[in-house]
Amino acid sequence: MSRLIVIVGAGPAGLMAADVLSATAAEVHVYDAMPSPGRKFLLAGKGGLNLTHSEPFALFASRYGERRAQIEPMLALFGPTEVREWARGLGVDTFVGSSGRVFPCDLKAAPLLRAWLHRLRAAGVQMHMRHRWTGWDGAGNLVFDAAAGRVAVRADGVVLALGGASWARLGSDGAWVQALGQRGVTLAPLVPANCGFDVRGGWSAYFSGRFAGQPFKSVAIGFKDSGGRAFGRKGEFVATASGVEGSLIYAVSALLRDEIDAKGHATFSLDLLPDKTAVQVLAAVAHPRGSRSLANHLKSRLGIEGIKLALLHELLPSEVFAQPQRLAFAIKALPVTVVAVRPINEAISTAGGVSFDALDQRQMLLQLPGVCCAGEMLDWEAPTGGYLLTACLSSGRRAGQGLLEWLESGPAADGQKALR
Repeated sequence: MSRLIVIVGAGPAGLMAADVLSATAAEVHVYDAMPSPGRKFLLAGKGGLNLTHSEPFALFASRYGERRAQIEPMLALFGPTEVREWARGLGVDTFVGSSGRVFPCDLKAAPLLRAWLHRLRAAGVQMHMRHRWTGWDGAGNLVFDAAAGRVAVRADGVVLALGGASWARLGSDGAWVQALGQRGVTLAPLVPANCGFDVRGGWSAYFSGRFAGQPFKSVAIGFKDSGGRAFGRKGEFVATASGVEGSLIYAVSALLRDEIDAKGHATFSLDLLPDKTAVQVLAAVAHPRGSRSLANHLKSRLGIEGIKLALLHELLPSEVFAQPQRLAFAIKALPVTVVAVRPINEAISTAGGVSFDALDQRQMLLQLPGVCCAGEMLDWEAPTGGYLLTACLSSGRRAGQGLLEWLESGPAADGQKALR
């Protein structure tokens, strides 16, 4: 009699675990609360589906910050190179963009997902949509709420890949926290990651009404938190109605979030002209402008106009504009103070979740033998740029392998008994 394996969550991590386990003689069933698999995966595809990144492995691994030690071994087995090979195996070629990010050649998620699901179904994987997992019953069965009512499933092995708590409308709502917490699993609170922030005092009605949604391009952010962690990078981000968001903000969001949590605010330095030196900026600002207005002077000498000029007026006292040295300094190091993280459901991803201390080397829960965890529900975070998806795929693969190792060794071989 073949073993029955249940995977809860039909996102990238869960589907990758299914990919591994479907190659065995086990009967593999995937359950998900949503009407169809890979909802968040498809949404990511609207931006071109950034699969991974082409930078050197050591640099890639460093993007996982404090969780590098836990994530790097997964990446060593299934990292950026393997992700590209996996996509190619599904008939989807990839290319490296100018930023080093890796995309499918057609910049679409749907063909890749269709090919993946076709392969899984051909391998015998059974999909059960609109089944919301609610935990276990007294007999150790997995319990799901479905259209037909309550469904109880007895499994020989389980992979949980339930996502974080962002994008609740796509299924990642963090509802699993209660079920695992009740079983004694060590959890870190779920918090926003790759998120936006509200600025101190909010924007003026003029700035918000005129510039919300517009990007700050070719700028750089510098930040050092009270614990000594530092960040410095060039890129772009967007003004929102109440603050800031976008790729460059997401890259520093973990440091800003933690600093706000510790001190109530965080102030980063914004360089509006990172391609010019402070000496060049001062020379341009101090250059005689004759009858021209300061706005025209800054535009003609430095290209500062629109949202950049408006931000200077938004954040600087009026007297600074009459003092070339102070104005030049502000252009190169404008302090921007943020005081609140935007709500978790607006975040790209989340940090927190199942602690790695709650897992063994197979990504199996110490409190629940026979149950492995994968993906964003684990306590790690990373910036956008292919790092999130790669780690989800990698952790899903490792969870599948870990469960397979446990099943093949015999659940009681190490003194553990499967959850019943």
